[in-house]
Amino acid sequence: MIIYKTFSFDSAHYLPRVPAGHKCGGMHGHTYTLKVFISGVPEPHSGWILDYTDLKKGISPLIDMLDHKTLNDIPGLENPTSEQVSIWLWDKIKPVFPGLIRIELNETPSSGVIYEG
Repeated sequence: MIIYKTFSFDSAHYLPRVPAGHKCGGMHGHTYTLKVFISGVPEPHSGWILDYTDLKKGISPLIDMLDHKTLNDIPGLENPTSEQVSIWLWDKIKPVFPGLIRIELNETPSSGVIYEG
């Protein structure tokens, strides 16, 4: 079974490796949405794979690191494409939640990345 929880954060960034004149080379911002998917077998007593409150507590410190920040200033995100941010998030979440099987990161309502490790 798979559970998921959605988070959001607002961040600015610029992409230093795009061609000269590309609009993403300048500072701009997004309201990102992050979906975190955890797989597991429901525990017999509670019936849960994981309490959503515990998932929120585990992810919130990462959201706090990103929210209302310039992503380029965060170590490891010097070229913060959605793909790189997804890998960065995965590397931070997986040790805390071993059942992590997928993250979805949208930088707009119509554009995003699915990363499964």
